[in-house]
Amino acid sequence: MSKLIKDLHDDLKLDSLRSGFGKGLLTAGLEDERVVALCADLTDSTKMGLFAKEFPERFVEIGVAEQNLVTVASGMAAMGKIPFTSSYAAFSPGRNWEQIRTTACLNDQPVKIVGSHAGISVGPDGATHQMLEDIALMRVLPNMTVICPADSLEAEKATLAIAKTDSPSYIRLARENTPVFTTPSTPFEIGKAQVFKVGTDVTLLGTGTMTYHLLIAAEELEKNGINAEVIHVATVKPLDEDTILKSVKKTGKAVTAEEAQAAGGFGSAVAELLTEKLPTPLKRIGIEDRFGESGKPDELMKYFGLTGPQIAETIEDFIR
Repeated sequence: MSKLIKDLHDDLKLDSLRSGFGKGLLTAGLEDERVVALCADLTDSTKMGLFAKEFPERFVEIGVAEQNLVTVASGMAAMGKIPFTSSYAAFSPGRNWEQIRTTACLNDQPVKIVGSHAGISVGPDGATHQMLEDIALMRVLPNMTVICPADSLEAEKATLAIAKTDSPSYIRLARENTPVFTTPSTPFEIGKAQVFKVGTDVTLLGTGTMTYHLLIAAEELEKNGINAEVIHVATVKPLDEDTILKSVKKTGKAVTAEEAQAAGGFGSAVAELLTEKLPTPLKRIGIEDRFGESGKPDELMKYFGLTGPQIAETIEDFIR
């Protein structure tokens, strides 16, 4: 495994991506007084509370009004502020996509949209709150940057990074605590993918917390003589085409994994790239054209076949 990540067999700390975002937002606010925060009545859930407590005069509680949330933020951005908005991803961008499109993207305003509680690992809240379509929705918007951090450390880094950009951005966050397997020195740069494990037989491309499961899958595959290369693609848009194409050219086949709809999202972005520049056999792993279910997060990940050992089996079938 690369020195960019921790030993997966150590007792890894568990933390939520939301917590990393909260820390990053506070630091961004300390570094730049133009940073402001707006929330849709979910301050504690989305971890905006640290910022709100430190900078009450720079925090706006919009209430349960997601369309207004991003519209107000776009106006503040036009006046020179750097606004971060937060809600559950099911509601932002799920409920206010048109306002994001028209007020933020069309005007190219640097509104930072934080979609929390994304994916099926939201758990008992069920299908209404398990946002699976957000990657597809956001990556088609002109001017929009789309980032899916791997763990809480990377979520913190990503938050600080988008605070310094002049374009609209979307960060996708899971609700549950997940393994912190990157390190403070693991590089993060918008638009850059990281090779976490070098291999020769198949390229495994993960985004968000699914990269951890791909690393587990790669260990299982190794036992059966399959040497997989694992690449973490935190930035879905803009996609790091060079790193992906270099790896796939070497291995000759690729697999993508995302805790989202397989159609239209990260896997589709990779499929578009390969179709145009390097036609290659590709397996997309994700949610297959259905909604989520209510259950414990671990149960749901197994139910939808998204755990490391299950992914390894899927990859072996694909290779055969």
